[in-house]
Amino acid sequence: MLAVESAAPVCGRTPDNDAELIITYLFDAPRDQVYQAWTEEDRLREWWGPAGLDMLSCKVDLRPEGLFHYGMGIPNGSTLWGRWVFREIAAPERLEFVVSFSDDQARISRAPFSADWPLEVLSTITFTERNGKTQLKMIGVPINASDTERKAFVGMIGGMQQGWSDTLGQLDDYLAQ
Repeated sequence: MLAVESAAPVCGRTPDNDAELIITYLFDAPRDQVYQAWTEEDRLREWWGPAGLDMLSCKVDLRPEGLFHYGMGIPNGSTLWGRWVFREIAAPERLEFVVSFSDDQARISRAPFSADWPLEVLSTITFTERNGKTQLKMIGVPINASDTERKAFVGMIGGMQQGWSDTLGQLDDYLAQ
């Protein structure tokens, strides 16, 4: 169940940000299981990414400054690369990481859909157990971003909400298996 707490920009958490994407989702699964799905290669391969894309490469080094680097096959035959650089890992309560598009060597690159998309987005995810279920709360904010990049982020909040709804729905289906 996706609940978007804010459909409009909210005051950022760091001085150089003026936009936040806040998403909550309730999973009918214990917190440890949901956390493992976010942090283990074999599990991430099963659900991560937009519907219709195939996970071709997935490597996780779960430690501060470690990397989740992935490549997804898209229908036109090319590969979409991305990466997370972990900042904070507090199992099973919290993950904080910087999200970027990348190349196959995990070097940061521009988003394929916009030259104005921020190069880095700080994501903080908290996992709260509630009667055997898990509430996930994700906050995403552009960091080290220009005004143009922050505006691009704000302009895509609706699309990101839909994308996260689909992706978290895939995780929900995976956890139900």
